Amino acid sequence: MRVTLLGTGGSAGVPMIGGAGGTGDWGVCDPAEARNRRTRSSIIIELQNQRLLIDTSPDMRAQFLASGIPGADAVLFTHAHADHITGIDDVRILNRIANRPLEAFATQRCLDEIIMRFGYAFAPWDGKGFYRPVLTAKLVSPGETVQAVGLEVRLFSQGHGRIDTLGLRVGSFAYSTDVVELGEAALETLAGVDTWVVGCFLRHEYHWTHANLPTVLGWVERLRPRRTVLTHMGPDMDWAWLRENLPAGVEAGYDGMVLELVDPEGADSGSST
Repeated sequence: MRVTLLGTGGSAGVPMIGGAGGTGDWGVCDPAEARNRRTRSSIIIELQNQRLLIDTSPDMRAQFLASGIPGADAVLFTHAHADHITGIDDVRILNRIANRPLEAFATQRCLDEIIMRFGYAFAPWDGKGFYRPVLTAKLVSPGETVQAVGLEVRLFSQGHGRIDTLGLRVGSFAYSTDVVELGEAALETLAGVDTWVVGCFLRHEYHWTHANLPTVLGWVERLRPRRTVLTHMGPDMDWAWLRENLPAGVEAGYDGMVLELVDPEGADSGSST
């Protein structure tokens, strides 16, 4: 199983709009370090040439091209915030490649919000081509295990301020973006995870919707995954600083990072590129 981190930035990306001369606000991130340039968070999970896209970020087109992703076969939405859904129009190209509508897995609240904003994407397909995205809603709930493109995906709820988001686990791999609180049910689902990609927006400052580094390291101490990769990082998360200061087994992700997992049902995983 292969997991590609399409984007590893927060809702504004890194750099953010602004900065001296309008060339970007990097915060404390070094502009000379390519791994500090972060688009909005998303991943794609691939098994036997079937691909499950997690969220449709506004940077989706560029992410697919940069990572050499030839298409996707289904989509799972973690929640309906703009940085996770507003690339939905580019799904029409995925439809053309697959030559069919794509299943879209989401909770009822998430589906309601997406349909309110992009109702045309869920309208019945007339079979006459894909001039618009065509998605087939698949209602899911935390605690369920769903079948998606040959993968068994276990879903769990995560606290994200005023709303909850979906976390997911596939075999020994788990993904937790946009999270500030993990309840006991989520921690039980994550128990024994080998490779965990988890959102960490800030080094030390508290944020009421996103975990900071001390919070994530506390979860790591409890769960003890072999490998933890940080994502959804903000402009105070400099890649070189993180490399020098993170404990063993914890690392900063970067756009285009590939995680090769030997077996989605096993506990061994491979290297990254």
